Amino acid sequence: MRILRARLYERALHEQQTELAADRRAQVGTGERSEKVRTYNFPQGRVTDHRIKLTTHNLQSVLEGELDEYTDALAAEERRQKLEAQAA
Repeated sequence: MRILRARLYERALHEQQTELAADRRAQVGTGERSEKVRTYNFPQGRVTDHRIKLTTHNLQSVLEGELDEYTDALAAEERRQKLEAQAA
């Protein structure tokens, strides 16, 4: 029974570590230059978040720290992805 318990524990621990590593990789990404997060276009006053494909023309307010629109959109996208993952 001890051996069985130890093997089950090792399997559960391995699955948990694998899941955490996958979540970490999804959050960090590859770090390549082509993996853009956000583009700031000063001449046109435009900000584009490439992760959620959201473009706004309020560059000055974003630079002042008003990121609520972006954080809300990112949170909604994360919820949508989690729901899709649960449905699959």
